[in-house]
Amino acid sequence: MRARRIKKTRKIAAMVTKDKDGKKINKTQLAKNLGVCRQGLYYKPKLPAKDLVLKKQIEEVLAEHKAYGHKRIAIHLGINRKRVLRVMKLFDLSPVRKARMPVKQDDLNQEASNKRNLAANFNLNSPSQIWSSDFTYLPYFHNKFIYLATVIDCFTKEITGWSLSSKHNSTLIENALIDALSKRKKPKILHSDQGSEYKSDNFTKVLKSNKIKQSMSKKGSPWENAVQESFYGKFKLELGHPKCYETLGELAEAVAQQIYYYNHKRIHTAIKCPPIVFYQRCKMGV
Repeated sequence: MRARRIKKTRKIAAMVTKDKDGKKINKTQLAKNLGVCRQGLYYKPKLPAKDLVLKKQIEEVLAEHKAYGHKRIAIHLGINRKRVLRVMKLFDLSPVRKARMPVKQDDLNQEASNKRNLAANFNLNSPSQIWSSDFTYLPYFHNKFIYLATVIDCFTKEITGWSLSSKHNSTLIENALIDALSKRKKPKILHSDQGSEYKSDNFTKVLKSNKIKQSMSKKGSPWENAVQESFYGKFKLELGHPKCYETLGELAEAVAQQIYYYNHKRIHTAIKCPPIVFYQRCKMGV
């Protein structure tokens, strides 16, 4: 409050350094007019040392986790989030943000599926109840694309399976699901959007053979698959622009490292820790 008052005083001082006749007012008279002591005209507020220490800590966290907002930083440092937010505003510190991704136009042109959203009102209380699946594209040199499909456990937030391919077809998402099934207990439900790949005969056969119920978001409703939408937004931001990688091999390696980072190191605000840590706690019944 004192710093704000002094700042306001300085602003007023700049406006009233002359009297009504245009003559300059001396410092003593100016201070008297403003209702402060003469020294107050020269006072520079000092920032509390603890704020400077916290600023450095926040900068160190942002250097490693550039997309962390004040809530994740607070969890990481184990302190009050309001204090983190105040210091970030004070020193103009902010995470890198990405613009919202548009709805896939291909999905909007597809005929609506009769599959219901089975995940909407499901009460999650353990791993491998509902998995969510989706895929995205990553552009690289010469206007080419590589496609990434992921499967996420909606309870633990862990990426249980993933797959890369130069084509977005049913094989891409099948491989991601097969990868997940090789690592974790199969879920009761697999949720996705209404992409044609998820409605293909090959994919539905994989689900039926594993006795997994299929759930789908309403057409053109990406928020009904919010787990995946949120993941891809942060993933692309933290991966950096794919065109910065010189070869496809380097890009694929970067994707693998980023998924490892997400599972093992990145704090998820819903569970207050990285997904793998939360999964291990669930196994131990903590």
